[in-house]
Formats: sequence, structure tokens, C-alpha cells
Amino acid sequence: MTWVQPAFLAVIFAFWSLAPASWVNASTMTLAVLLTYGAVQALEFVSERHASWRITWREFRTDFFYLLLFTFVIAWFTQIAAENPLTALKASLGIATPWIMALPFVLQVALVLVVIEFGQYWMHRLMHGNYAFWLTHAPHHHMTQLNALKGATGNPIELFLISLSVVALLDVQLSAVFCASNMLTGITCFAHANVKTTPPRWYSYLFTTIEHHSLHHSTLFENNFSNFGNGLILLDRIFGTYREGFSEIVGQDERKRLSIWEQWVFPAKHGIPYIKAKLAGETPTVG
Repeated sequence: MTWVQPAFLAVIFAFWSLAPASWVNASTMTLAVLLTYGAVQALEFVSERHASWRITWREFRTDFFYLLLFTFVIAWFTQIAAENPLTALKASLGIATPWIMALPFVLQVALVLVVIEFGQYWMHRLMHGNYAFWLTHAPHHHMTQLNALKGATGNPIELFLISLSVVALLDVQLSAVFCASNMLTGITCFAHANVKTTPPRWYSYLFTTIEHHSLHHSTLFENNFSNFGNGLILLDRIFGTYREGFSEIVGQDERKRLSIWEQWVFPAKHGIPYIKAKLAGETPTVG
């Protein structure tokens, strides 16, 4: 299992670099993403890391619901509310980056990957540093086990926020955008998956692995403020938030698992009393 993660990225890159122009569309991208999630989930039955994380039907039903929500509903809303307005803004301001289109395909993919991850890294840090944003992200940390589809599990507001990027402002091949996004899907799948792997050292230096991300999900408060990179752990190394380690025990608040409904109402449930206490001049309870 040493080379399984690099092999996944290589296959994804090869597919999008060789795909005919007629295949480079949203439908193919959706299918590729679903296949990526499904393949990594299947590996949990081949090489299990922890019996305590073994997928159950209840966990799978929840994860699958969120996968469909994230892939179809959140993706559609992000396109309407963010991507289309950015594209219109780009046209109205005359923003152009033709030099990107002249780059080799591999460099375009690398650029898109870094741009997406740079934004997600700082959004992730904001979610841990600002209480209002934390309330949208906290449900994701209430998971008591990690599985391949868990990267798409959380409050819908958070799922929208982590979907945001400025790639729409760049002139770049659509196949390169799909390739980078698909590769990040594979990386984050493995970073949440109950798969026993030992990737090469160079891979762990650049990309987020289950070791890095499980520590971020641990029950220790100080560990939650490390390893923010969803796909590029390199950013944590650069910005000083990297921490070595691994944690089988994950979760928040006495490791209480939240239902889908509890995940959705979490921001309101804890945010409204917080605002009322603030307005009353009292010390609010932090949830």
C-alpha cells in the first residue's frame, strides 16, 4: 500500500491530460469524483487501519447523503453564487492571464491546485480562529471516526465555504481545473479514510495524509490548531502550523456523534444564545 496514493494521483492526472475535449465537461467531472470516493471507500475493506473506525451502515448512509449533497447541490449553488459572479467580474474588469494558458498542462494543474489549497488553508484557519466561522465547522469535528467520504460531511454552510476559490478569475484550461480538483478529492479522501497505508516520504511532505488529519481531528484542543491543509500539508510546514503525530481517538464534546439534523442546526443552536448573552453584557457560553 506504499504507492497506492501516488498511483491514484497519477491515474487521475493521466486521465485528464489525455481525455478528449468532448469528455471535459461537468458530467465527466462528477463521475470522476464519485468514482474516486467510491474507490477509496472500497479500500477500507482491503486494508483497514482501525477496527474502531470500521464503517457501519449508519455511518455510510450519513456519509453517502453528504456526498450527494456536496457533489450535486453544493456544487450547483457554488457555481451560481460564486463561480458565475467571479466569471462576470473577470469579464467586466478585463482581467486576463494568457500566460497561464501557455504553460505546460502539468504546471497549470499545479497552479490551480496551489490556488485552491491556499484559499482553503486560510479559510480552515479562519474557521478555527473565529467563533462565527467555527460554528459552521464544528459539526465536522464531532465525527467520532474517520472514513473516506467524511471529507464531504458537515454543515451545509461550511461545505459551501470550503468550495470557494478564485480560480474562475484565471485563464486556465478547463481540463487542468478538473484535474487539480479531482486530485484534491483523492488526497482528501485518503486523508479521511480508514485505510492502512504508508506513503513515500516525499508524498507525506507535500500532501495531507491520514496521520496529519487525524491529529487535527483529535480530542486534544491544541491539536485542532494544527495541520489545516486539506490537501497540501506543505502549507502548514510553510506557515508554522504543522504538527507531527496521529490520533485514533477523534471527536469533540465528549465525542458525541451528531445526527444530520443536529449538524445542520448547530450554528443556530449555539450562535443565538451566544449573541443574546453578548447583547445582555453577559459572558457567553462557547459551544
